[in-house]
Amino acid sequence: MAKVLVVEDDEGVGAPLRRALQANGHEVTWLRTGVSAVVEARTMQPDVVLLDLGLPDVDGVEVCRAVRLSCEPAVIVILTARGEEMDVVVGLEAGADDYLVKPVGLTELLARVRAHVRRMPAVDGPTSSPSRVVGALVVDVGARRVHLGDVEVRLRPKEFDLVARLAAEPGVVVTRERLISDVWDENWFGSTKTLDVHVAAVRRKLADAAGAARDDAPAITTVRGRGYRIDPVPASP
Repeated sequence: MAKVLVVEDDEGVGAPLRRALQANGHEVTWLRTGVSAVVEARTMQPDVVLLDLGLPDVDGVEVCRAVRLSCEPAVIVILTARGEEMDVVVGLEAGADDYLVKPVGLTELLARVRAHVRRMPAVDGPTSSPSRVVGALVVDVGARRVHLGDVEVRLRPKEFDLVARLAAEPGVVVTRERLISDVWDENWFGSTKTLDVHVAAVRRKLADAAGAARDDAPAITTVRGRGYRIDPVPASP
């Protein structure tokens, strides 16, 4: 299944969570402090990180940033009692792919982990898949790499999935519900703020790549009340 790093200082949450994840076949490491988690993540290279924000030694947002830098492919799910929208946005912008607001039931959490694991690329699977081309943007689905001209656009896992999904239908509006279903989970039960934060991050990275490549990046256009589309832009001569 997956290597899961649980970072949670509350024994009443961490112990049953570890047991439940192990019962579902996952390899689990449970740590109670942010510093130990940052160190362990570098060596372990987890597939999934379940990260409490309210840690006793370091703010979980800083832990999220550090883990994201050392474990770029990992899916980071924040567990937080901070349910305010700004707290959620800060966590997502720090590198998280997803979040759950405490108290959260084990059934709900395990379902979310399963959804993320199911969408992970197979390590031993085929590496050749058709590339999706939108203007000067090339999305290599098999290699999970995106290039704008000669410049690689470094995307986090869910950012890549989002771009790949939009690039599958250039110029077509993909509803918010469909994007959440295809990129996160068909049984999603959280806020769609996650989608908005990821779109904003992708836009910034495409703009930065366009400057470096001296090329035009496709625009991700918001269609109010519907969703998003990626609009092809002709490559600069």
